Amino acid sequence: MTALAAALDALPKVELHCHMEGTLRPQTLVELARANDVPLPTADLAELYRYDSLDGFLEVFWLGQSTLVRRDDWARLGYESLVDGAAHGVVHRESFFTPARHLAAGQDLADILAGLDEGLAAAEAETGATCLLIADMDRAFGPMAGREFVGRLAELRASGAPGTERVIGVGMDSTELGMDPLTYRAAYDAARAAGFRLTAHQGENSPAGAIADALDVLGVERIDHGLPVLDDPELVKRMVGDRIPITVCPTSNVLIANRFERLEDHTYPEMRAAGLLATVNTDDPAFIDLDLGAEYAAVAAAFGWGWLEMVEIALDGVEASWLDDQGKADLRRRIAAAEPPGPDTP
Repeated sequence: MTALAAALDALPKVELHCHMEGTLRPQTLVELARANDVPLPTADLAELYRYDSLDGFLEVFWLGQSTLVRRDDWARLGYESLVDGAAHGVVHRESFFTPARHLAAGQDLADILAGLDEGLAAAEAETGATCLLIADMDRAFGPMAGREFVGRLAELRASGAPGTERVIGVGMDSTELGMDPLTYRAAYDAARAAGFRLTAHQGENSPAGAIADALDVLGVERIDHGLPVLDDPELVKRMVGDRIPITVCPTSNVLIANRFERLEDHTYPEMRAAGLLATVNTDDPAFIDLDLGAEYAAVAAAFGWGWLEMVEIALDGVEASWLDDQGKADLRRRIAAAEPPGPDTP
C-alpha cells in the first residue's frame, strides 16, 4: 500500500451512498443462508458475485437480502456494516436499507428497524462512528407499495418505535429501466409531510431528464449516481448553483452497472471540474470487495489526484450530509487534523 493510500484509508470520511444489505459479508451471507434454509446457487462466492449488468447484480443482491429473516439477522448486519466501514475511515454514514422484499414475505418493519438500530448502536459504541438510515422504496414493487411503505414508516416514527429516530430520509432504488420516477410523487409527498429528507437513485441507467424530474416534481435534495447529469448543461448549472449533492460510486459504476470499461474512463473528474458537489462512495462494498478507503485510493490513482484533492472530496461529503451544523463543523475539524501521507518506502 502506498503512503497516500494508507493516509486515505485513515482519513475521516463520510459515506452517503452505501446500501446496508450491500455490506453483507460473504461469510455472513453463507451462514445466514444455512441458518434460514435459503438455498445458494453455488458455494463458490467468487462465482456467485459476478454481474454483467445492473439487473444481473440485482438478482444476486436480492439473494443476499433473502438471507435476512430474523430481527437478530438485521442486528448482525447493522453491527458488521458499521464496524467494517469504520475500519477504513468511515466516521459517519447515511446508509440505505430496502425492505420491500422482506415486508412482502411477512416480516415486520418494526422488527427490521429495531434490529438494525440494535446492531448499529453496538457498533457506534465500539467505533465512535455514527450511522443514520435512509428508507428506500424498491421500484421493482411499484409506486403503490412505495406509498404504503412510507405510510407505515411515518406511523412507526410517530409512535416512537425503536430505531425510527435513526431514519433521517426516504429514497428509492432498484432498477430504473422503464420506470417513471414521477409515479412516486404521492410517496414522496407523504415522506416530505412526515418530515423525512428526500433522495433518489437516478441516472445509473436513466437519462438526465429523469434527474430533473426527481428534483422538480419529487422534490429530492440529493441524487444518487447521477451519471448523465453532464448531458444537460442547464441541469449542471442549476445543481452547481444550488449545491445539490450527487452521491457517485465510481468503482460500482464499472463493476456493477458496467457503465464504464475502466475506472479511468469514468466522468467523475468532469463532474468535479464542472463544480458539482459530487462525493465518493462504495454503493455495495461487500459485493465488489471494496471499502471506502480503497475507493478513495482507487479514485486518486485513476485520476492522478493527490492528498489535497481527496481531502476536498472528503469535506464535500460533510457538506452533502444531513448532519446538523455542529455535526458538520466537528467532522470538518477532524478532517483538517488528519495526517497527510509521508514518503513511500521501498
